[in-house]
Amino acid sequence: MAVACVSDRFLRACRRQPVDLTPVWFMRQAGRYMPQYRAVRARHGLLEICQNPERAAEVTITAAEELGVDAAIIFADLLLPALPLGFHLHFNSGEGPVIEPVLRDRAAIARLPESLHGELGYVSEAIRRVAGHFPDTFPVIGFAGAPFTLASYLIEGGASRQFAHTKRMIFEDRGAWALLMQKLCPMLVEYLSEQVEAGARAIQLFDSWVGALGEADFRHAVLPYNRLVIEAVQDLGVPVIYFSTGTSGYLGALRDTGAAVLGLDWRMEMSRAWSELRGGCALQGNLDPLRLFSPAAELKSAVRHLMAQSRGQTGYIFNLGHGILPETPVENVKNVVNWVREFSASAL
Repeated sequence: MAVACVSDRFLRACRRQPVDLTPVWFMRQAGRYMPQYRAVRARHGLLEICQNPERAAEVTITAAEELGVDAAIIFADLLLPALPLGFHLHFNSGEGPVIEPVLRDRAAIARLPESLHGELGYVSEAIRRVAGHFPDTFPVIGFAGAPFTLASYLIEGGASRQFAHTKRMIFEDRGAWALLMQKLCPMLVEYLSEQVEAGARAIQLFDSWVGALGEADFRHAVLPYNRLVIEAVQDLGVPVIYFSTGTSGYLGALRDTGAAVLGLDWRMEMSRAWSELRGGCALQGNLDPLRLFSPAAELKSAVRHLMAQSRGQTGYIFNLGHGILPETPVENVKNVVNWVREFSASAL
């Protein structure tokens, strides 16, 4: 299937400009729910794909064209920066990433390198290939983990429920936390700048775990560093989407990041977000990924309900409230794309 997008509607929506149709793309757009991707994974590990620009570009392009969406997010992993920082990274089947050694004291933080030294250039090269494949009006999205989320993986050694070690560092040794942020933020700006230079037309910053913090702790321990990264990237002329989960209780603090777009998880009604934010930024989201398993009639109704909440708003991008799950039926994802087109063309 050729991509359906023949205009820059995604970028126009990011900038809160009028669009002909509501743009749509999906987090984890290229993933195990697609037979084409499973065929590649049968021959190569996740890191092998990420570190090979030709393969990463292939799975990125295949997913965007198969679904007919309005943007292609580069195939990569938010933990790739751990490698040039000197950590060992591997993925246990069914258990997620494992990072060794863990980072839990000020001395270890001080020993972190000052730069990535271009060691993630394979991501930029993959972006360059994808951007070269598509017309100028079809954008490629680059991405990285936000400072808190990247730091939490390094501190915890992987995913966590409590984020006890991360929060203890924030609460017990603010100097160590500040030093870690001062190390990570310039590296993330360096990494994302390389992606923009390679052809990324927008950047998404994933803060998947920041909902472990309350608003006051978010404001003092996370917000200043998010602003630093987001402002630096947006100064390059591209919009930044800030996606977080579990943060619906402090939308105003998310808006204060300065991101052009806020990506929301499924835990709140989009209409409430529009009301609270009063047009201060564009919004992206937020269909529950499990909704993609619903019978067709129920799924279509859920898409209609979600889109109705953004009727009359400028700056809305349809997406999920998190990534597509591996068992998701491909046809359901394609149907959602078609229904977004149908409902936005008919104004619901």
